[in-house]
Amino acid sequence: MRYIRYAFLAALGIVLVSVSLANFALVELKLMPDELAGLLGFNFSVSLPLFLVVLGGVAAGLVIGFIWEWLREHKHRRQADVKKREVRQLEREVNKLKKKQNEGKDEVLALLDEAG
Repeated sequence: MRYIRYAFLAALGIVLVSVSLANFALVELKLMPDELAGLLGFNFSVSLPLFLVVLGGVAAGLVIGFIWEWLREHKHRRQADVKKREVRQLEREVNKLKKKQNEGKDEVLALLDEAG
């Protein structure tokens, strides 16, 4: 299975490099449309290779999606943490009650009671 993953990643890398080399032409990215820039008096623009624009858009989409999902799952993680704390507290209480129950008994019998 590991070799299949490596083969897939290698093929993906070859495709990305091929697409990048085929789309090396410069494109101009502008912050605002020309009409709005004329009204405001400024417009930020930058020239980048097309493959950087495309791959940057994909990377930005992935990052935004990961952050969105992390924020969406916050309530589930919080609920799991509360349940873990409850379980730890109950385990401590059970251990305390077992020690109290086995107080004064022979150690071997106490161990056998805990195992059963």
